[in-house]
Amino acid sequence: MSDAPPESTVKDAAAQAGFDACGIASLASPPERLGALIPWLAAGRHASMAWMERQVADRLDPARLMPGARAMVCVALLYNTPHAYSTDPGAPANPDSANDGRGWISRYAWGEDYHTVMARRLKDLEARLRTAFGPAERHRSFCDTSAVSEKAWAAAAGLGWQGKHTNLIRRNLGSWIFLGGLLTTLDLRSDPPEADHCGTCTRCLDACPTQAFPRPYELDATRCISYLTIENRGEIPPEFADALGANVYGCDICQDVCPWNRPRVSTADPAFQPRPGNLAPALEDLRGLDDEAFAARFKGSAVRRAKPAGLRRNAALALGARRREPAAPRRLNEEP
Repeated sequence: MSDAPPESTVKDAAAQAGFDACGIASLASPPERLGALIPWLAAGRHASMAWMERQVADRLDPARLMPGARAMVCVALLYNTPHAYSTDPGAPANPDSANDGRGWISRYAWGEDYHTVMARRLKDLEARLRTAFGPAERHRSFCDTSAVSEKAWAAAAGLGWQGKHTNLIRRNLGSWIFLGGLLTTLDLRSDPPEADHCGTCTRCLDACPTQAFPRPYELDATRCISYLTIENRGEIPPEFADALGANVYGCDICQDVCPWNRPRVSTADPAFQPRPGNLAPALEDLRGLDDEAFAARFKGSAVRRAKPAGLRRNAALALGARRREPAAPRRLNEEP
């Protein structure tokens, strides 16, 4: 075993596993933001995501997921690529509008499914920790696959702060990051939390076309374009039809306008480079995809989460919006 402090060993292992940042939080001091979970659920802000209600106890006390756990190791991985919007010849100048017949898939789903990428690297991290600390210590990794509130714990671990759009922002990376981590029985010293650097800025709140933020730091999923186009299995309320613009899978607007994402930091990681057809896809093509074609086109992609019927629904709405006056641009298309 190394003579280095255990925290340094953990962070070195995270870097070797391919992560861009790593922080540590003690389970003895849960994040203050978790206290907002109960009233948020009571207000129905989680929409149809009933699983969030069923996992409340585990969210409030992650140690229930692995008895004996003492610390949370949080990691971040940058996914934004150098592509401004698209290298395709017919790409839209304004991704908020479907006026040119093309749609918008959220950046995080341009490449390989992040669940697969993160799980692979987290398993690597687990293996490195077993080698470093021996079999007596136990570890359990997660990335959007458990009841752990990754953003709240990542903020507690000093990886950044939750912005007014509720996404985690890290000063040197912005908010284009995947979060994950692991519970461990290791007795680790916590990192200091990062201060909130949003200041008086409200660009993310002002830019949201569906007004999904009832107040800073609170998201109403029932109005969020990401929820409406991905998790929502029913009809999209007609009052949001035009506001969806070209968004057929997810939405990047609140992050696009965030000053902390300027200048843009990007990754050359092959896993996140855009797959053919994921940059400015033709709406008519998406609307006409049958289930078999959908499965083939989006194999190994996070877009599968929307289901074939959901993607066809979204494309049809975007085409309908195309026939009406397009919305004014909400994105910062040029670097400052």
